[in-house]
Amino acid sequence: MNHHAILMVFCLLQVVSFSKSAPLSTNSRWIVDSASGKRVKLACVNWPSHLEPMIAEGLDKKPIDDIIQKIGENGFNCVRFTWPTYMFTRPDYGNLRVSESLDIYNLTAAKDGIAKNNPQILRMTVVELHKAVVGELGKKKLMVVLDNHVSRPTWCCAGNDGNGFFGDAYFDPKEWLQGLAAVATAYKGFPQVVGMSLRNELRGGRQNEPDWYKYMQEGANTIHAQNPDLLVIVSGLYTATNLGYLRSKAFQVNFANKLVFEAHWYTFGIPDKAWTDQTNNLCATVTKRARDNYLFLTSAKNSFPVFISEFGIDERGGSVAGNRYITCFLAAVADFDVDWALWTLQGSYILRQGKVNLDESYGILDINWDRLRNPGFVSRLQLVQQINQDFTSEKPTYYKMFHPLSGQCVQIVKDEIVLANCNHASRWDQHQDDSPIKLEGAAGCLGLVRDGAAPRVSEDCSSKWKIVSSSGLHLAAQDGKGEYLCLEMNASDSRIVTKKCLCVGNDLSNLRTCADNPQSQWFKFVPANV
Repeated sequence: MNHHAILMVFCLLQVVSFSKSAPLSTNSRWIVDSASGKRVKLACVNWPSHLEPMIAEGLDKKPIDDIIQKIGENGFNCVRFTWPTYMFTRPDYGNLRVSESLDIYNLTAAKDGIAKNNPQILRMTVVELHKAVVGELGKKKLMVVLDNHVSRPTWCCAGNDGNGFFGDAYFDPKEWLQGLAAVATAYKGFPQVVGMSLRNELRGGRQNEPDWYKYMQEGANTIHAQNPDLLVIVSGLYTATNLGYLRSKAFQVNFANKLVFEAHWYTFGIPDKAWTDQTNNLCATVTKRARDNYLFLTSAKNSFPVFISEFGIDERGGSVAGNRYITCFLAAVADFDVDWALWTLQGSYILRQGKVNLDESYGILDINWDRLRNPGFVSRLQLVQQINQDFTSEKPTYYKMFHPLSGQCVQIVKDEIVLANCNHASRWDQHQDDSPIKLEGAAGCLGLVRDGAAPRVSEDCSSKWKIVSSSGLHLAAQDGKGEYLCLEMNASDSRIVTKKCLCVGNDLSNLRTCADNPQSQWFKFVPANV
């Protein structure tokens, strides 16, 4: 049997081995299983395959099975898998064998690594490899979102890189549409492929709303025409940070119940000092910006799912600003219960911006792809990885008290109030500002005792808890002296105590600048009904 026949059998086996679930659709702001109508949540990690070699990162470091196993065992159910247009539109790109692509860039060490870890792929073309990776993801029951990241294979993104907007040097709209059609067609019969993103991070001086509507609507219709099973995922302008213009002009397509909008939420462009000096105010500002620019779509009259397809931090942990941003981000994402994809999986790049084996500090894996770079950060995702709100549930809504800095939730254990895994969180009634915090279905309220002491749960509901900072994340009640104290994670253990509110004045207004990090005192009531 020749190489191509072997590959076709290999890919067929991967497709068959994937559970024959129905395609995904949308119902208002939710992504659902088309057959059952039940909610499906995308909790993805990005895995790039769009740089110059057009090879999924990491295959030079570990066997593909090992990489995919790490994805699943860390709570992700989905991969946002990238591709460059030229790989599917230009034979001189797509017909390159993996070994030939590596040879073009003299990537001897990577070629040796692939020969050791994944020797079966060296004779595949880069397109065949892309399909084989998707096949393996399906074999492990992981969903795939295919993301058109760039046109010419390269690192993304810069405003002047020629890949930014329709009409740029490498971004011909006709060729882009041809690529979308080719990929949508190529992945028919791959049930693990649940959606396609039209384009990553539109940007640059050419961007404008009329062309956005013209070409993105055409691209969406093109995908649906070729593969109507797929979710069609649409990004906005300004590096996928703005869809606000949809308030005044609808996105017109010739299909229904398949449209998802995506956005990226990073802290790029915000000075570190702003995060360290004004953490509460800045969290309020960026959360409002996200709500105004894209999260509003989840509650609009004609609502849609929002997929935050990139967010992330330097996982070495040294960025104070990055660490504060991500805590703010997790509070909002838990509240809205949106779908998302973390940037990123890879601990290294085969080749990026001319550098071989470049370390990726945003990657969840270390440079050798051996282990998690920052296990503590990945563990903080456990609440947002799960479905908390299911519109089909007949159970009443309750609330978990989420502590985004730790990624844990408040739990009552005997007579102690501690932070623990959110799967075991205590359930609370909806909290109204300046009122008691009550346990769901029980005659118990959270009561303040004194400064430095743990609060207690009892039938005494005299403590009235106020939201006392612009972040909306501080909860404070008055002690016997009339002074406000805030809930706080105890520094030495997982217990909850009450202490003087950080970065909040006696009049409950935010301090103009504050050297403290208030995030140990941040709590968010997260609705749930599952």
